[in-house]
Amino acid sequence: MPIIKSAKKRVKQAEKRRQMNYPVRTLMKTYIKKVLTAVTEGNKEEAEKLLKKAYKIIDTAAKKNIIHDKNAARKKSRLARNIANIGEKKVVKASKTAKKTPKKKEKK
Repeated sequence: MPIIKSAKKRVKQAEKRRQMNYPVRTLMKTYIKKVLTAVTEGNKEEAEKLLKKAYKIIDTAAKKNIIHDKNAARKKSRLARNIANIGEKKVVKASKTAKKTPKKKEKK
């Protein structure tokens, strides 16, 4: 627990900000998941409709500094790419990047 008065104040401020940011962050994650489920089901019309709402929420989160601007751009780009590739079986997750596995060297 903080002892100094300013540290106590920072704890209060951090908790208040966390409570204000939480609904925006969860709403953003919810709409990203809705778009991805529509993509996996192959429903392009519904995915595009949800995409507009997801863009708005992601931009709001970036504007309120809940996520970084480039993080918002990356999320929006991946959602759009998923909708563009709706015919294919490939779904790119909006939250995590695909990790490249290094090639294994052959033993001689």
